[in-house]
Amino acid sequence: MPRTLSPDPRWLLLAVVVSAALTIAGGSGGPGPGWLPWVFKPLTTLLVIAYAATRAGDVPRRRRWVLAGLAWSLAGDVALLWPQSGFIFGLVSFLIAHLCYVVAFTATTRFGASPSAFATYAVVSAAILSQLWPHVPAGLRLPVLAYVVCLAAMAAQAAAWWWTCPPGSGRRGAGLAAVGGALFLASDTLLAFNKFAEPLPLASLWVLSTYWSAQWCIASALRPRAAG
Repeated sequence: MPRTLSPDPRWLLLAVVVSAALTIAGGSGGPGPGWLPWVFKPLTTLLVIAYAATRAGDVPRRRRWVLAGLAWSLAGDVALLWPQSGFIFGLVSFLIAHLCYVVAFTATTRFGASPSAFATYAVVSAAILSQLWPHVPAGLRLPVLAYVVCLAAMAAQAAAWWWTCPPGSGRRGAGLAAVGGALFLASDTLLAFNKFAEPLPLASLWVLSTYWSAQWCIASALRPRAAG
């Protein structure tokens, strides 16, 4: 039977880096034209989805829900191209994306398998919220709180998958998911403080580089199809 051809992950990674760089260059205060994010922001996430789709050797449930999370992330990326009018839809899209990732990370590990991971992320999230809360408009406090809870649960479950995973090939993927969860929390923390508290220098660079690094790590948590 002829072998199915799929894109080389190295070329996909290079494409993601170039597309992300063009998005950042066209962002607020960037040196590039302002239309760049409208093309390359969705394209970058589409490239991550294409990469995840090639990794077809994992548990079907985990692969299906990671792809669903990436799809909802794409919807959120598009919504946030309109930072004001699209903010709530973007927030809801990413909240659903995190719930998809939670389901993915429970494919072989029960939810809350590591109480210490959940306790750690609860403390970190509470500390972040305590600093951010005075700056969040009253009408957005409940949606922001719900989002932070889902984000922290996703990151904690990724860490729980890693911490409870026995040694072997699956542990590497779990570790990448844990790194992705931590990077996602870092990216959204930077985004929130830039939006609600005080503009950050080079905000697009830090927010988007950590965001797509998180998504790439989560996609990389899926096992590739075995050779042959």
